[in-house]
Amino acid sequence: MIIDHLSQTIQLKICYFGPALSGKTTTLKSLFKHFGKEDEVLSIDNSIRRTLFFDYGTITFENSQWLLKLHLYSTTGQDFYIITRPVTLRAIDGIIFVADSQTSAYYRNLTSWNELCNYFQEDFEKIPKILAFNKQDLEDKFKTSEFLENINYFKYNNLKTKKTVAIHDEGIVESFEELLEIVLKKVYNSQLISLFE
Repeated sequence: MIIDHLSQTIQLKICYFGPALSGKTTTLKSLFKHFGKEDEVLSIDNSIRRTLFFDYGTITFENSQWLLKLHLYSTTGQDFYIITRPVTLRAIDGIIFVADSQTSAYYRNLTSWNELCNYFQEDFEKIPKILAFNKQDLEDKFKTSEFLENINYFKYNNLKTKKTVAIHDEGIVESFEELLEIVLKKVYNSQLISLFE
């Protein structure tokens, strides 16, 4: 988070994380499409359109007092490029974990979640996050309640869940807005700025 009182600008970094093929890039592109910025997502991918390093774009909002600039990233899900993930996650203010809701992907989600926890260790509980169960349009889905129990969902104060279908733009904006609300409340409660003057 960067707060510049001189220019009245707040800059935040939000990252989409999850296992390979869970829909992170599709989710990010769906969000930018909603804001009419679908051509403004930078993707560093390979010849078969798989993310090599990250996807990136910025969205800005402005009120009478502050300019809010959001830097949005999605990490690569491919384990071959695992070394790039900690770099992409550095100095983040919020996370949207994109889970693949297919039964066959259950343990890949769990492995990815545990990897994310390990990057931040005890600080992970403090980071605002949304757990988005993507691909809800498919029939063979695991029970979200079982997954939440497996990750000890009850111990997180700042974790909310959503069900999404990224290819149909369902739940994407709502997930983003809910995360942004949690992040901005944290900024406001820290008394670094007054957002609502």
